[in-house]
Amino acid sequence: MVLLPRASDYIVPLGISRDKICWVPNGVEFVDSCEPENVQDSEQFTFMYFGAHGTANGLENVLLAMHEIKKESGSSRIRLRLIGDGPKKDSLTKLARSLHLSSVSFEAPVPKESIPQLAAQADAFVFNLVDAPVFKYGISSNKLFDFMAAARPIVFSCEAANNAVTEAGAGVTVAPGDGRALATAMAQLSQTPLEERIAMGRAGREYVRSKHDYRVLAKELSEALSHSLVST
Repeated sequence: MVLLPRASDYIVPLGISRDKICWVPNGVEFVDSCEPENVQDSEQFTFMYFGAHGTANGLENVLLAMHEIKKESGSSRIRLRLIGDGPKKDSLTKLARSLHLSSVSFEAPVPKESIPQLAAQADAFVFNLVDAPVFKYGISSNKLFDFMAAARPIVFSCEAANNAVTEAGAGVTVAPGDGRALATAMAQLSQTPLEERIAMGRAGREYVRSKHDYRVLAKELSEALSHSLVST
């Protein structure tokens, strides 16, 4: 079993038969009785990121985007909340301070069960990864699926073999490592009419519900294992 959709492109040349490889991605647990509320218009627009603050996440690029937004607009209407921990958090905090990003806050991690309540406080999410060769085999990010399940639009900055945000129509995509392009996308999304943002959020949630609900994935895994046993 593999998490990445194109992992077979790497594994098959090693001599492993393609029919022995089963792709089952990460997923989310849906509670059907707990539908997220629609985002509402407000004077302040809050982007949120929660998850690891590590090298692969490239959050320096997100801070540089916030700096570009500050330079262009001269206001702090767009806010960024970074929630989580990791080896880069201290340096990220220092970078934000050196750029005088008063509209950026760094917050402690929260338990997994608190994610839905936390995510409901966002107007949109930003998902960022560095440009790394491994992503040519795809990504399967828990945080991305949590973002989509929250029914909020997403700015996706990553060069990967798969892009759930584009597939779902759940937001906008920009190239990784380009702070100015990311800033433009974030600013434009913040100005997108509320009805369009609600539609993006709903599209993302329905995409995850149909493809990444643990119940769906468990059925797929069960069928793959049954097929494997029959084949042997």
